[in-house]
Amino acid sequence: MKTAEEPIGVLIADSQYLITESLKQLLHDEGSFIVIKVVSEKNEILKVLTHEAVSLLIIDPSLVDLGSISELKEIKSGFPDLKLLIITNSLIKSELHELNNLGITDIILKTAGKEEIYDAIRAALKGKQYYSNELFELLFDVTDRKAPVEVNIQLTNSEIEIVRLIADGLTTKEIAAKKFISYHTVITHRKNIFRKLGVSSVSELIMHAIKAGWINYIEYYI
Repeated sequence: MKTAEEPIGVLIADSQYLITESLKQLLHDEGSFIVIKVVSEKNEILKVLTHEAVSLLIIDPSLVDLGSISELKEIKSGFPDLKLLIITNSLIKSELHELNNLGITDIILKTAGKEEIYDAIRAALKGKQYYSNELFELLFDVTDRKAPVEVNIQLTNSEIEIVRLIADGLTTKEIAAKKFISYHTVITHRKNIFRKLGVSSVSELIMHAIKAGWINYIEYYI
């Protein structure tokens, strides 16, 4: 991972000692990060985020005193530049589905190895999605049951290119600049793509694109 001139501030929210100590060591060894604090309560999270320069929150919501998973969305809304990575012991389908619907899409299990943790951190900081393989398969199953779609729906070459750029994390303005078209033209393309595929979120769009072969799963997560 590329080392920044200034260390990236990380807040860890978890109450498992071995996990927090391991994360601190991993982040220290990588060299680009500084762990600002380890906390285990919501009020501590908000206090640190308010007074410190935190770029990444690594959290296990099951081990922090959150009333519900939806409170993570409130934290993200209060600190819009904050990136969030969930590292947890396990998730059931409904919890994973709820997180996905809240726009929280960087989630790995605590069984992840060192390189997978680094990959997940890199993806979160770039605004790209990352799931452990087990969770990705579970999310596919949830999506398939929720809204089955045909993967052979035809998009134009231009629309497929826009899908790939969206999956790459580019904003609407960046896509417009890259393709030398107007912002409003990209908006129109996005609306048409979502309508044709019957999807309602970028997460569903990307999963459909992987299933259709428009983007490669391995390339997308590296």
